[in-house]
Amino acid sequence: MLPLVFHSHYSIPFPEGHRFPMRKFGLLAETLRELGILTDDNQYTPSPLSLKVLMSAHDKDYVQRFIRGELSKREEKEIGLPWSEWLVERTLRAVSGTILTSELALQHGLACHLAGGTHHAHPSHGSGFCIFNDLAVAALAMIESGKAKKVLILDCDVHQGDGTIAFFKDRSDILPVSWHCEENYPQVKQTSGVNIAIPKGANDQEYLSILKETLPSLLAEHQPDFVFYDAGVDVHKDDRLGYVNLTDHGIFERDKYIISACVSLNLPVACVIGGGYDRNEEKVAKRHSLLHQAANQIWSNSFL
Repeated sequence: MLPLVFHSHYSIPFPEGHRFPMRKFGLLAETLRELGILTDDNQYTPSPLSLKVLMSAHDKDYVQRFIRGELSKREEKEIGLPWSEWLVERTLRAVSGTILTSELALQHGLACHLAGGTHHAHPSHGSGFCIFNDLAVAALAMIESGKAKKVLILDCDVHQGDGTIAFFKDRSDILPVSWHCEENYPQVKQTSGVNIAIPKGANDQEYLSILKETLPSLLAEHQPDFVFYDAGVDVHKDDRLGYVNLTDHGIFERDKYIISACVSLNLPVACVIGGGYDRNEEKVAKRHSLLHQAANQIWSNSFL
């Protein structure tokens, strides 16, 4: 079965009514179990994160201050999540989960995380609900261990992956590619990497046509040997923070297209869920499950 990575600590005790839908991770696992996509046989659980691996990507002082609860009020406000020991545990566990997802993708060809995609975190500060950048940490670990020589990070969250781009602006072996709504957070965009603007209000057809015009040539030009895919569902027409008008069908087709394009080139793909915001957390979880449904369909067609 398709390898899936999850830990029960991804959804932690959290203030009622907070803008961040913290329950969505546990609800996503429930949804995938109901669909028969997640079972005891294909659920992989991440171990505690090596701080050495984390600090080889992130600023050591920032890591230590976050773990000890010593961030300033301004730093905490920029992240937008209230600090707690529970938050430390889930943050470290989720980064470890993306590393595990990448190792499973390398082994099996395709693997999906039920969390991850914290792409606004910069090397020495957090931002936009993102504390540490799991994509950056896992990509660096992949390169530094010699398991990959060229990594592409394909980011389809509606917001630019500005933190990820900041990590790799001086590197050629890890390339972030961001398809994002230009008129959206963050206000100041990074200019490195590859940035592809999605117009405000774009529908399924417009979005998919931009994707199909750009992805094949990027894969051909940069010749990666490993791919991370950030499948943010904040492109959904009902998302609170999106400004783009994709339907469930459009998101499913997007995910299927990207994963298939990589798998057809024998590229291992590690998928993370990225952003998704709705007051109804069950709805967000169901949108996130579209990634795992698409990956499961491709797994059935290509790997069995």
